Amino acid sequence: MNIEQARFNMIQQQVRPWNVLDDQILELLEEVKREDFCPAEHRDMAFMDLEIPIGHGQVMLTPRVQARLVQDLQLKPTDKVLQIGTGTGYMTALLASRSQQVQAFEIHPELVKQTADNLRKAGISNVDLRHGDGLAGALANGPYDAIVLCGSVPAIPHELQDKLATGGRLIGVVGHEPMMHVHLVTRINSGTFDTVKPWDVIIPRLEGFPEVSRFRF
Repeated sequence: MNIEQARFNMIQQQVRPWNVLDDQILELLEEVKREDFCPAEHRDMAFMDLEIPIGHGQVMLTPRVQARLVQDLQLKPTDKVLQIGTGTGYMTALLASRSQQVQAFEIHPELVKQTADNLRKAGISNVDLRHGDGLAGALANGPYDAIVLCGSVPAIPHELQDKLATGGRLIGVVGHEPMMHVHLVTRINSGTFDTVKPWDVIIPRLEGFPEVSRFRF
């Protein structure tokens, strides 16, 4: 496999058609080597439009979904970012490359180790990586300029939104199969939030977020 040709094809044929048009994000996909964050047995799948299994029932999201989430957050170099669910650290590396610091939570210790090793090899040092329940950890810290949920949730807890700084953004995939929507929440001021739903995608559940009843009486 010609790795650079495969990376180019990924960007041009998968990512761009998903309205990822920010040149800085596209350049970032060239700089952060996705294949280095894939499990060795799936390295040849690094540039495919597939969710890659990483163990513990978890997956590495498709390149187009990860790129679109990062683009829509509109990160600034001064931002403090919260990430819940690191997987093997690829998304963490993208976020860290666009911000001042990432505080990242992963519930599976083996994935924490993989993320730490992969970030170290990539030369990324501005990540505060923690093992534990991301929602509980987030509520004990903050505020954050940006929050990204790297898996779908039934609903975004109001107390998590409250951890946004004024002007901060939270992005996550919300809902149940067969219909899930990306929610992009912006904190306008202390008591006002603006939510838009710019696109739809179905991705696996993020652990640690309580399911909500879908029945109404």
